[in-house]
Amino acid sequence: MPRFASPSATTATLSTGVFSGLGERARSHTGPLYPLHVGDTWREPWEGGRVENLAPADHPLLYTYAPVQGEPSLLAAARDKIARRSGRLIDPEALCVVSGATSGLSVVAQTILDPGDEVLLPAPFWPLIRGIIASRGATPVQIPLWDRLADPGFDLEATLERAITPRTVALYLNSPHNPTGGMLTPEMAAACARVARRHDLWVLSDEVYEDLYYGDTPPEPLWARDDLIDRAIVVHSLSKAYGYAGARVGYAHGPRAVMQAVRATQTFQVYCAPRPMQLGAARLIAHADDWLAQTRELYREAADKTARAFGVATPAGGTFLFVDAARWLPPGASDAMPFLERCLDEAGVLLTPGLSSGDAYATWVRLCFTSVAPEVLDEALTKLAPVLAATSRGGPS
Repeated sequence: MPRFASPSATTATLSTGVFSGLGERARSHTGPLYPLHVGDTWREPWEGGRVENLAPADHPLLYTYAPVQGEPSLLAAARDKIARRSGRLIDPEALCVVSGATSGLSVVAQTILDPGDEVLLPAPFWPLIRGIIASRGATPVQIPLWDRLADPGFDLEATLERAITPRTVALYLNSPHNPTGGMLTPEMAAACARVARRHDLWVLSDEVYEDLYYGDTPPEPLWARDDLIDRAIVVHSLSKAYGYAGARVGYAHGPRAVMQAVRATQTFQVYCAPRPMQLGAARLIAHADDWLAQTRELYREAADKTARAFGVATPAGGTFLFVDAARWLPPGASDAMPFLERCLDEAGVLLTPGLSSGDAYATWVRLCFTSVAPEVLDEALTKLAPVLAATSRGGPS
């Protein structure tokens, strides 16, 4: 039992530095730095949704608390977008505004998990989800999966099934995926659904990248499938696709009974998302489709050029490249740190170590190709070229 001055056992393993241990080295670096290690965007939001364009005269009590469930205009806009995207009409009482996806998923975890529970966590994964689960006293069960889906003979359903124990209560899914940019096919989604139904699991559906797909048509939402909709708790965000990360606004939905509990939990966590940001978010969802299409095209171009530089396939969606750096490591290296250090020292480029996304990914790295403007990304890739031209033995490729 923790006593002064120790934190609780469930938080003692959490860290504020989940992305990289290169911070001190970066601070002493001379020359330009290219921060490709944290998922963000160089794009400013669509002008009509920016907070500076919300006049208090048009929005009385602009800086007061919003309703716990959310501003009516944002709830309406979100419900309409969900219907257009999925063909599903959400019960208004089953929808709730959250303070971004990180807070939203944390509130959901607080609502459905008890200490000792287990959550199936396909890896590699978004780095923060591991800590969100662990901070509740539950166990994130890492399942190396996303980089193996295309392997001959890989059996997704059997892989998930082997990780099930009597303590398993939920499965986390994120498609389009952070960090691989992959997407689950309908057959893969059906396999996930069979496991969830067979073992009566919740499905946590992380839809943060739903609008960032690089094919011609949007992928079908996983949660909207007939075999998942009754057990899926879904979290959406405006952070990535709409360039609204600093606003901390998203929305969640699921079965009505559990969403009432989610709203109760949120009351005691953050109470509500910021009211001005919610009003701006409502405008973005309702009016920024053209801006969103342009953003998607810009991101697609960034994804293409970054993938070419690393000699890998362009991701199907998202804002990241996830690459095995083993070919650039010296013999005997146990993790990607020598490569990460070369990228920083020789090119000024900061990348995320793969271990942040799973214990099985020590030699991998993650790169965000949307965090800097296109011309800055070009500079970064040009400076990286000599590093990427070297083989694992340090000679030219």
